Amino acid sequence: MSQLWDPETDVQSKMRHVIRKRGSKSVRLSLPILGLLYVLGPSEWITSGWGMLRQESVHSVSDIRGFKLRRPVPTNEILDNQETTFSRSGAMNVLVVGDWGRKGRFNQSQVAGQMGEIGEKLNIDFIISTGDNFYENGLSSIEDLAFDESFSQVYTAKSLQKTWHIVLGNHDYRGDTLAQLDPILRLRDSRWHCERSFTLVHNLGSPMSGDASLVQFFFIDTTPFVDKYWKSSHEPYDWRGVVPRHQYLHKQTQDLIDGLEASKATWKIVVGHHPIRSVGNHGDTAELVQTIYPILKAKGVDLYINGHDHCLEHISSRDSGIEFITSGAGSKAWRGMNPAANTDGLKFFYDGQGFLAMSISLARINLSFYDIVGSLLYQVDMPMKVKNYMAG
Repeated sequence: MSQLWDPETDVQSKMRHVIRKRGSKSVRLSLPILGLLYVLGPSEWITSGWGMLRQESVHSVSDIRGFKLRRPVPTNEILDNQETTFSRSGAMNVLVVGDWGRKGRFNQSQVAGQMGEIGEKLNIDFIISTGDNFYENGLSSIEDLAFDESFSQVYTAKSLQKTWHIVLGNHDYRGDTLAQLDPILRLRDSRWHCERSFTLVHNLGSPMSGDASLVQFFFIDTTPFVDKYWKSSHEPYDWRGVVPRHQYLHKQTQDLIDGLEASKATWKIVVGHHPIRSVGNHGDTAELVQTIYPILKAKGVDLYINGHDHCLEHISSRDSGIEFITSGAGSKAWRGMNPAANTDGLKFFYDGQGFLAMSISLARINLSFYDIVGSLLYQVDMPMKVKNYMAG
């Protein structure tokens, strides 16, 4: 229905159109792209060369310096890692939630309310979604009302009106996968940023402090790694942009290796939907243990953050020092612990709904887990020495 912008085509052809349905009415939305950057009228939309839209109080190009712009990548091709650098320096605060999209049900709205409260107290920079954004079968199209009912109309707190950086989960692959990846969704809600794989970099020190003051997030697409989804006959998956599978997986793992090797960030954090280590209902993901975990171990990754298991947990690896963090309790939960779970290194497990707050500074990372009434369930402070141990 729609196509990604191509900055290299004639400027007169740079126009996006989509029909957005509102009840019985339809509204045609158009967005011209003039060069690499264009600020559109009183609503102040900003678009970068790789399709990212924001709605902020911006009046000139100089107001958004610090962003690295990338040209769009077709969604029917394997996606390269994209990098966004935030110009604001200093300690950062982030909320993490996963497995949430149930139109407010199963305590999703209650979790959202507490996220708003904590988000305001922390003055958060952005929100991370660990996937399974829309149950049970993703979005049906870019016009699907579930986008509003499970996202825009649920996360309404002022503090949550920040960019959401989002990965896909296995339930998202059951619908129109390309719909969640389409930048046109940012016309419906400017917070939405979903790609298969990308990176984010934030400067934790002064602008002159250099690479040693960086935190870098690596977002990866884990669903195509899991064999059983490719063998499923009763649950169809949308593999457009992923086949041939072996090429897609090879490129993604190589991109991750290259990115981690090139990174000189103080903190390296990898985010995916499926767990590497978990004592929850699903447990460890064997394919990621075999393919991704050795990379993280060899390249000095500090944290691996995931959803999929509908719980909150912290597992500390004894042999690598990697901290495995699950935040997949955004709605339906209470599935219990896997009876065959490997509890080695388990620090915390909560089977109910909730979310994670992360405070990251140059010296330490603080993790705080909250439930649906805002009670602090568990908190851990990880100083820089953890990083030094892991990298060694």
